[in-house]
Amino acid sequence: MDSAGEVVVNDGKITLEGFTVAARAFSDKWKRHNLSLPPWSWVPLINRTLLKKEEGYLSLEKIIILSSLDGNAEEEESVDVTADWSEKEESIEDHTVLVQSVDGEAHYYDYHIIYSASYMVPMLYFRGYSSDGKPLSLDVIKRDLPSSSVSLLLESKWTFITQEEHPYLNRPWFKLHPCGTEEWIKLLSESRSSDGCQMPIELYLVSWFSVVGQVVGLKIPNEMLI
Repeated sequence: MDSAGEVVVNDGKITLEGFTVAARAFSDKWKRHNLSLPPWSWVPLINRTLLKKEEGYLSLEKIIILSSLDGNAEEEESVDVTADWSEKEESIEDHTVLVQSVDGEAHYYDYHIIYSASYMVPMLYFRGYSSDGKPLSLDVIKRDLPSSSVSLLLESKWTFITQEEHPYLNRPWFKLHPCGTEEWIKLLSESRSSDGCQMPIELYLVSWFSVVGQVVGLKIPNEMLI
């Protein structure tokens, strides 16, 4: 599939081939504009890849995130730690997402962006676990998130979390349910159309993650949206 000049259709959906192109573009933009954070990795599914179709997903497992423990600094609360990573990169052997919980115990997080063939949109899967490998409950995960993310989960009709088996790893993961994704991607696309342009396929995942990333406390720089 040619990525050059291709646009996302106004119904907000994307094909598997389009997802592959958008994933590579997203990963490249993240690497160029998020220099203080580790890159997303493309995980190919060799046994599922046909001669003319490439299949895989994006994985982010090597960043460190520390949530604020100061209850008086709620407005400053964020898990965007571009400054922290560069200082700790060499001293952290396992760079899976690290959140410092209230009780001082380390919590680890993994994130995967996976294509949903049934909804024809991307989905964000994630999991949290303690240092002994014990999975974190959703209540614990919400306590690790910044208050802005928790508010978004409560107030937005587009975002809610469910738990199900990871489609490729066969283990329980949480995911942001994709049922509303088509609608708000359509709104983003229509907004660009009103300005006289359409959303390039390369910006599909970037635009999607600019919304979805906020739910789990991961923000992207504005430069990625250009």
